[in-house]
Amino acid sequence: MGIGQKTIFLVDDDPVYLTIGSNAISQYYNTFTMDSSSRLLKMLESHSPDLILLDIEMPEMDGYETIEILKGRDETKDIPIIFLTAHSDGESELKGLSMGAIDYIFKPFTPSLLLKRIELHLLVESQKKQLVNFSNNLQIMVDSKTRTVVELKNALLKMMAGLIEYRGDTTGGNIERTQYFMSILLDSLQDYDLYKKEILSWDKELVLLSAQLHDVGKIAIKDNILQKPEKLSESEFEAIKLHVTVGENVIEQLRKSTSERAFLDQAKILIATHHERWDGKGYPRGLKGEEIPLQGRLMAITDVYNALVSDRPYKKALPHNEAIEIISQERGKHFDPSVVDLFLSVSDKFNEITTLNDSQYIELF
Repeated sequence: MGIGQKTIFLVDDDPVYLTIGSNAISQYYNTFTMDSSSRLLKMLESHSPDLILLDIEMPEMDGYETIEILKGRDETKDIPIIFLTAHSDGESELKGLSMGAIDYIFKPFTPSLLLKRIELHLLVESQKKQLVNFSNNLQIMVDSKTRTVVELKNALLKMMAGLIEYRGDTTGGNIERTQYFMSILLDSLQDYDLYKKEILSWDKELVLLSAQLHDVGKIAIKDNILQKPEKLSESEFEAIKLHVTVGENVIEQLRKSTSERAFLDQAKILIATHHERWDGKGYPRGLKGEEIPLQGRLMAITDVYNALVSDRPYKKALPHNEAIEIISQERGKHFDPSVVDLFLSVSDKFNEITTLNDSQYIELF
Protein backbone atom coordinates (compact mmCIF):
# COMPACT_ATOMS: atom_id res chain seq x y z
CA MET A 1 0.00 0.00 0.00
CA GLY A 2 1.54 3.26 -1.12
CA ILE A 3 1.98 6.03 1.43
CA GLY A 4 0.12 9.14 0.30
CA GLN A 5 -1.78 7.35 -2.46
CA LYS A 6 -5.49 7.92 -2.87
CA THR A 7 -7.78 5.06 -1.85
CA ILE A 8 -10.32 3.55 -4.25
CA PHE A 9 -13.09 1.10 -3.37
CA LEU A 10 -14.16 -1.12 -6.30
CA VAL A 11 -17.52 -2.85 -5.77
CA ASP A 12 -18.78 -5.41 -8.33
CA ASP A 13 -20.36 -8.85 -8.01
CA ASP A 14 -18.58 -9.99 -11.19
CA PRO A 15 -15.09 -11.34 -10.33
CA VAL A 16 -13.92 -10.66 -13.89
CA TYR A 17 -14.49 -6.92 -13.59
CA LEU A 18 -13.08 -6.90 -10.05
CA THR A 19 -9.89 -8.41 -11.45
CA ILE A 20 -9.72 -6.15 -14.52
CA GLY A 21 -10.42 -3.03 -12.48
CA SER A 22 -8.02 -3.92 -9.69
CA ASN A 23 -5.21 -4.74 -12.14
CA ALA A 24 -5.77 -1.41 -13.90
CA ILE A 25 -5.67 0.86 -10.88
CA SER A 26 -3.82 -0.88 -8.03
CA GLN A 27 -0.45 0.32 -9.33
CA TYR A 28 -1.55 3.92 -8.86
CA TYR A 29 -4.06 3.81 -5.99
CA ASN A 30 -4.64 1.90 -2.76
CA THR A 31 -7.35 -0.43 -4.06
CA PHE A 32 -9.90 -2.44 -2.07
CA THR A 33 -12.28 -4.77 -3.90
CA MET A 34 -15.69 -5.93 -2.63
CA ASP A 35 -18.22 -8.24 -4.29
CA SER A 36 -21.36 -6.78 -2.68
CA SER A 37 -22.86 -3.61 -1.26
CA SER A 38 -23.11 -5.19 2.18
CA ARG A 39 -19.33 -5.71 2.21
CA LEU A 40 -18.89 -2.11 1.09
CA LEU A 41 -21.05 -0.80 3.94
CA LYS A 42 -19.12 -2.94 6.42
CA MET A 43 -15.79 -1.67 5.08
CA LEU A 44 -16.95 1.93 5.35
CA GLU A 45 -17.34 1.48 9.10
CA SER A 46 -13.55 1.54 9.44
CA HIS A 47 -12.22 3.06 6.20
CA SER A 48 -13.07 6.15 4.17
CA PRO A 49 -12.01 6.05 0.50
CA ASP A 50 -11.36 8.97 -1.81
CA LEU A 51 -13.64 7.49 -4.48
CA ILE A 52 -15.99 4.51 -4.94
CA LEU A 53 -16.47 2.61 -8.21
CA LEU A 54 -19.91 1.04 -7.75
CA ASP A 55 -21.61 -1.52 -9.97
CA ILE A 56 -25.34 -0.90 -10.47
CA GLU A 57 -26.57 -4.41 -11.30
CA MET A 58 -25.91 -6.46 -8.14
CA PRO A 59 -28.07 -9.00 -6.27
CA GLU A 60 -29.52 -8.28 -2.82
CA MET A 61 -28.73 -4.55 -2.95
CA ASP A 62 -28.17 -2.73 -6.25
CA GLY A 63 -26.15 0.42 -6.83
CA TYR A 64 -29.15 2.75 -6.59
CA GLU A 65 -30.12 1.43 -3.15
CA THR A 66 -26.51 1.66 -2.05
CA ILE A 67 -25.94 5.23 -3.15
CA GLU A 68 -29.18 6.28 -1.44
CA ILE A 69 -27.81 4.87 1.83
CA LEU A 70 -24.39 6.48 1.37
CA LYS A 71 -25.77 9.91 0.49
CA GLY A 72 -28.07 9.74 3.51
CA ARG A 73 -25.21 9.37 5.98
CA ASP A 74 -23.13 12.34 7.08
CA GLU A 75 -19.94 10.26 7.22
CA THR A 76 -20.27 8.99 3.63
CA LYS A 77 -22.40 11.57 1.76
CA ASP A 78 -19.40 13.45 0.34
CA ILE A 79 -17.53 10.41 -1.03
CA PRO A 80 -17.59 10.67 -4.85
CA ILE A 81 -19.20 7.69 -6.57
CA ILE A 82 -18.79 6.56 -10.17
CA PHE A 83 -21.32 4.00 -11.39
CA LEU A 84 -20.22 0.97 -13.40
CA THR A 85 -22.85 -0.56 -15.67
CA ALA A 86 -23.21 -2.84 -18.67
CA HIS A 87 -26.52 -1.22 -19.64
CA SER A 88 -27.18 2.32 -20.77
CA ASP A 89 -30.33 4.32 -21.18
CA GLY A 90 -30.83 8.01 -20.59
CA GLU A 91 -33.44 7.61 -17.87
CA SER A 92 -31.26 5.31 -15.75
CA GLU A 93 -28.22 7.53 -16.18
CA LEU A 94 -30.19 10.60 -15.19
CA LYS A 95 -31.55 8.75 -12.15
CA GLY A 96 -28.07 7.85 -10.94
CA LEU A 97 -26.65 11.32 -11.49
CA SER A 98 -29.65 12.86 -9.75
CA MET A 99 -29.01 10.62 -6.76
CA GLY A 100 -25.46 11.95 -6.48
CA ALA A 101 -23.21 9.87 -8.75
CA ILE A 102 -20.56 11.96 -10.47
CA ASP A 103 -20.15 9.84 -13.62
CA TYR A 104 -20.95 6.58 -15.43
CA ILE A 105 -18.40 4.16 -16.87
CA PHE A 106 -19.84 1.59 -19.23
CA LYS A 107 -18.69 -2.02 -19.36
CA PRO A 108 -16.64 -3.37 -20.89
CA PHE A 109 -14.19 -0.57 -20.07
CA THR A 110 -10.56 -0.25 -21.03
CA PRO A 111 -7.96 0.17 -18.26
CA SER A 112 -6.72 3.46 -19.76
CA LEU A 113 -10.25 4.96 -19.81
CA LEU A 114 -10.89 3.81 -16.24
CA LEU A 115 -7.64 5.38 -15.04
CA LYS A 116 -8.27 8.64 -16.91
CA ARG A 117 -11.78 9.06 -15.48
CA ILE A 118 -10.55 8.37 -11.95
CA GLU A 119 -7.66 10.79 -12.34
CA LEU A 120 -9.86 13.60 -13.65
CA HIS A 121 -12.54 13.17 -10.99
CA LEU A 122 -10.03 13.03 -8.15
CA LEU A 123 -8.55 16.29 -9.42
CA VAL A 124 -12.00 17.87 -9.52
CA GLU A 125 -12.81 16.65 -6.02
CA SER A 126 -9.52 18.01 -4.70
CA GLN A 127 -10.20 21.41 -6.24
CA LYS A 128 -13.79 21.38 -4.99
CA LYS A 129 -12.77 20.63 -1.41
CA GLN A 130 -10.28 23.46 -1.46
CA LEU A 131 -12.87 25.79 -2.93
CA VAL A 132 -15.42 24.86 -0.24
CA ASN A 133 -12.85 25.44 2.50
CA PHE A 134 -11.98 28.84 1.12
CA SER A 135 -15.58 29.86 0.45
CA ASN A 136 -16.76 28.99 3.96
CA ASN A 137 -14.06 31.15 5.48
CA LEU A 138 -14.18 34.17 3.17
CA GLN A 139 -15.30 36.53 5.95
CA ILE A 140 -12.14 35.96 7.98
CA MET A 141 -9.67 35.97 5.08
CA VAL A 142 -7.34 38.91 4.57
CA ASP A 143 -7.37 40.75 1.26
CA SER A 144 -4.24 38.95 0.09
CA LYS A 145 -6.22 35.68 -0.04
CA THR A 146 -8.98 37.01 -2.27
CA ARG A 147 -7.07 36.49 -5.50
CA THR A 148 -6.27 32.93 -4.47
CA VAL A 149 -9.97 32.20 -4.07
CA VAL A 150 -10.78 33.61 -7.50
CA GLU A 151 -7.98 31.65 -9.14
CA LEU A 152 -9.05 28.48 -7.37
CA LYS A 153 -12.64 28.94 -8.51
CA ASN A 154 -11.48 29.43 -12.09
CA ALA A 155 -9.26 26.36 -11.85
CA LEU A 156 -12.22 24.27 -10.70
CA LEU A 157 -14.40 25.51 -13.53
CA LYS A 158 -11.70 24.87 -16.11
CA MET A 159 -11.11 21.39 -14.70
CA MET A 160 -14.80 20.51 -14.96
CA ALA A 161 -15.06 21.98 -18.44
CA GLY A 162 -11.89 20.11 -19.39
CA LEU A 163 -13.61 16.84 -18.53
CA ILE A 164 -16.19 17.56 -21.21
CA GLU A 165 -13.63 18.65 -23.80
CA TYR A 166 -11.74 15.41 -23.19
CA ARG A 167 -14.92 13.34 -23.50
CA GLY A 168 -15.98 15.07 -26.70
CA ASP A 169 -12.63 14.55 -28.41
CA THR A 170 -12.55 18.15 -29.64
CA THR A 171 -9.50 19.76 -31.20
CA GLY A 172 -8.69 21.90 -28.15
CA GLY A 173 -9.16 25.55 -27.23
CA ASN A 174 -12.93 25.14 -27.27
CA ILE A 175 -13.46 26.42 -23.72
CA GLU A 176 -11.39 29.57 -24.10
CA ARG A 177 -12.80 30.28 -27.55
CA THR A 178 -16.38 30.08 -26.29
CA GLN A 179 -15.55 32.42 -23.41
CA TYR A 180 -14.03 34.99 -25.74
CA PHE A 181 -16.99 34.89 -28.13
CA MET A 182 -19.27 35.57 -25.17
CA SER A 183 -17.01 38.41 -24.07
CA ILE A 184 -17.36 40.06 -27.49
CA LEU A 185 -21.16 39.91 -27.30
CA LEU A 186 -21.28 41.22 -23.72
CA ASP A 187 -19.05 44.16 -24.58
CA SER A 188 -21.14 44.88 -27.67
CA LEU A 189 -24.37 44.91 -25.65
CA GLN A 190 -22.96 47.80 -23.68
CA ASP A 191 -21.51 49.56 -26.72
CA TYR A 192 -24.84 49.43 -28.58
CA ASP A 193 -26.91 50.13 -25.45
CA LEU A 194 -28.92 46.96 -26.12
CA TYR A 195 -30.93 45.21 -23.38
CA LYS A 196 -29.61 47.78 -20.95
CA LYS A 197 -31.99 46.90 -18.10
CA GLU A 198 -31.30 43.15 -18.35
CA ILE A 199 -27.51 43.49 -18.08
CA LEU A 200 -27.47 46.25 -15.47
CA SER A 201 -27.08 43.81 -12.58
CA TRP A 202 -24.80 41.34 -14.34
CA ASP A 203 -21.24 40.62 -13.25
CA LYS A 204 -19.48 40.09 -16.58
CA GLU A 205 -16.65 38.07 -15.02
CA LEU A 206 -19.09 35.63 -13.42
CA VAL A 207 -21.02 35.18 -16.67
CA LEU A 208 -17.81 34.42 -18.55
CA LEU A 209 -16.56 32.01 -15.88
CA SER A 210 -19.91 30.25 -15.83
CA ALA A 211 -19.97 29.96 -19.62
CA GLN A 212 -17.30 27.26 -19.32
CA LEU A 213 -19.86 24.95 -17.75
CA HIS A 214 -22.65 25.26 -20.33
CA ASP A 215 -22.08 21.70 -21.61
CA VAL A 216 -21.02 20.07 -18.32
CA GLY A 217 -23.97 17.66 -18.53
CA LYS A 218 -22.31 15.88 -21.47
CA ILE A 219 -20.32 13.99 -18.86
CA ALA A 220 -23.32 11.64 -18.73
CA ILE A 221 -23.42 11.00 -22.49
CA LYS A 222 -21.88 7.81 -23.83
CA ASP A 223 -18.54 8.17 -25.62
CA ASN A 224 -19.79 6.42 -28.75
CA ILE A 225 -22.48 9.10 -29.12
CA LEU A 226 -20.26 12.11 -28.38
CA GLN A 227 -17.60 10.85 -30.77
CA LYS A 228 -19.84 9.35 -33.46
CA PRO A 229 -18.40 10.28 -36.88
CA GLU A 230 -21.77 10.49 -38.62
CA LYS A 231 -25.23 11.93 -38.06
CA LEU A 232 -26.94 10.88 -34.84
CA SER A 233 -30.04 8.70 -34.90
CA GLU A 234 -33.25 10.01 -33.36
CA SER A 235 -32.68 8.03 -30.15
CA GLU A 236 -29.07 9.19 -29.94
CA PHE A 237 -30.15 12.81 -30.34
CA GLU A 238 -32.66 12.33 -27.53
CA ALA A 239 -29.80 11.00 -25.39
CA ILE A 240 -27.72 14.09 -26.22
CA LYS A 241 -30.59 16.31 -25.11
CA LEU A 242 -30.34 14.85 -21.62
CA HIS A 243 -27.10 16.76 -21.06
CA VAL A 244 -29.08 19.90 -20.25
CA THR A 245 -31.03 18.32 -17.39
CA VAL A 246 -27.95 16.48 -16.14
CA GLY A 247 -25.98 19.73 -16.21
CA GLU A 248 -28.60 21.44 -14.07
CA ASN A 249 -28.37 18.57 -11.56
CA VAL A 250 -24.57 18.86 -11.47
CA ILE A 251 -24.85 22.55 -10.60
CA GLU A 252 -27.40 21.78 -7.89
CA GLN A 253 -24.96 19.30 -6.32
CA LEU A 254 -22.24 21.97 -6.34
CA ARG A 255 -24.61 24.53 -4.82
CA LYS A 256 -25.05 22.23 -1.82
CA SER A 257 -21.29 22.24 -1.24
CA THR A 258 -20.58 25.96 -1.16
CA SER A 259 -22.04 29.13 0.30
CA GLU A 260 -20.89 31.24 -2.66
CA ARG A 261 -23.43 30.64 -5.40
CA ALA A 262 -23.53 33.66 -7.70
CA PHE A 263 -21.47 32.11 -10.50
CA LEU A 264 -23.31 28.78 -10.12
CA ASP A 265 -26.62 30.60 -10.56
CA GLN A 266 -25.30 32.06 -13.82
CA ALA A 267 -24.04 28.65 -14.90
CA LYS A 268 -27.43 27.07 -14.30
CA ILE A 269 -29.14 29.68 -16.48
CA LEU A 270 -26.65 29.12 -19.31
CA ILE A 271 -26.89 25.34 -19.06
CA ALA A 272 -30.69 25.27 -18.91
CA THR A 273 -31.42 27.70 -21.75
CA HIS A 274 -28.67 27.64 -24.40
CA HIS A 275 -30.61 25.06 -26.47
CA GLU A 276 -33.93 26.91 -26.31
CA ARG A 277 -35.05 28.61 -29.55
CA TRP A 278 -36.64 31.99 -30.17
CA ASP A 279 -39.53 30.27 -32.00
CA GLY A 280 -40.21 27.92 -29.07
CA LYS A 281 -38.97 24.75 -30.81
CA GLY A 282 -35.92 24.25 -28.60
CA TYR A 283 -35.35 22.09 -25.55
CA PRO A 284 -35.70 21.15 -22.75
CA ARG A 285 -38.67 23.40 -21.86
CA GLY A 286 -39.74 24.87 -25.21
CA LEU A 287 -39.32 28.47 -24.02
CA LYS A 288 -40.12 31.14 -26.58
CA GLY A 289 -38.92 34.68 -27.30
CA GLU A 290 -38.00 36.69 -24.23
CA GLU A 291 -39.13 33.83 -21.98
CA ILE A 292 -35.58 32.66 -22.64
CA PRO A 293 -33.12 34.52 -20.36
CA LEU A 294 -30.80 36.82 -22.28
CA GLN A 295 -27.76 34.83 -21.14
CA GLY A 296 -29.18 31.75 -22.89
CA ARG A 297 -29.95 33.69 -26.08
CA LEU A 298 -26.36 34.96 -26.21
CA MET A 299 -24.90 31.52 -25.52
CA ALA A 300 -27.11 29.98 -28.21
CA ILE A 301 -25.43 32.02 -30.95
CA THR A 302 -21.99 31.61 -29.40
CA ASP A 303 -22.41 27.85 -29.15
CA VAL A 304 -23.76 27.39 -32.67
CA TYR A 305 -21.11 29.61 -34.28
CA ASN A 306 -18.35 27.79 -32.42
CA ALA A 307 -19.73 24.41 -33.52
CA LEU A 308 -20.02 25.53 -37.14
CA VAL A 309 -16.42 26.81 -37.43
CA SER A 310 -14.85 23.93 -35.48
CA ASP A 311 -13.93 20.39 -36.47
CA ARG A 312 -16.17 17.79 -34.91
CA PRO A 313 -16.06 13.96 -35.16
CA TYR A 314 -19.01 14.14 -37.58
CA LYS A 315 -17.94 17.14 -39.72
CA LYS A 316 -15.17 19.48 -40.81
CA ALA A 317 -15.10 23.15 -39.81
CA LEU A 318 -17.09 25.51 -42.05
CA PRO A 319 -15.63 28.80 -43.30
CA HIS A 320 -16.62 31.91 -41.37
CA ASN A 321 -18.81 33.28 -44.18
CA GLU A 322 -20.86 30.07 -44.36
CA ALA A 323 -21.38 30.13 -40.61
CA ILE A 324 -22.54 33.74 -40.84
CA GLU A 325 -25.03 32.83 -43.57
CA ILE A 326 -26.49 29.95 -41.55
CA ILE A 327 -26.95 32.12 -38.45
CA SER A 328 -28.48 34.94 -40.52
CA GLN A 329 -31.06 32.54 -41.95
CA GLU A 330 -32.07 31.57 -38.40
CA ARG A 331 -32.84 35.16 -37.38
CA GLY A 332 -36.23 35.16 -35.67
CA LYS A 333 -36.38 31.35 -35.76
CA HIS A 334 -33.56 29.81 -33.78
CA PHE A 335 -32.14 33.11 -32.55
CA ASP A 336 -33.25 36.42 -31.02
CA PRO A 337 -33.34 38.86 -33.99
CA SER A 338 -31.69 41.65 -31.98
CA VAL A 339 -28.88 39.35 -30.87
CA VAL A 340 -28.35 38.18 -34.47
CA ASP A 341 -28.05 41.81 -35.59
CA LEU A 342 -25.57 42.44 -32.78
CA PHE A 343 -23.60 39.34 -33.72
CA LEU A 344 -23.44 40.35 -37.38
CA SER A 345 -22.12 43.79 -36.43
CA VAL A 346 -19.13 42.23 -34.63
CA SER A 347 -18.73 39.00 -36.61
CA ASP A 348 -15.30 40.08 -37.89
CA LYS A 349 -14.02 39.85 -34.31
CA PHE A 350 -15.37 36.31 -34.11
CA ASN A 351 -13.52 35.45 -37.30
CA GLU A 352 -10.26 36.77 -35.87
CA ILE A 353 -10.57 34.46 -32.88
CA THR A 354 -11.00 31.34 -35.03
CA THR A 355 -7.48 31.83 -36.44
CA LEU A 356 -5.75 31.71 -33.04
CA ASN A 357 -4.00 28.62 -31.69
CA ASP A 358 -4.69 27.01 -28.31
CA SER A 359 -2.03 28.92 -26.37
CA GLN A 360 -3.25 32.23 -27.78
CA TYR A 361 -6.82 31.50 -26.59
CA ILE A 362 -5.49 30.90 -23.11
CA GLU A 363 -3.49 34.13 -23.15
CA LEU A 364 -6.71 36.09 -23.81
CA PHE A 365 -7.80 35.27 -20.26
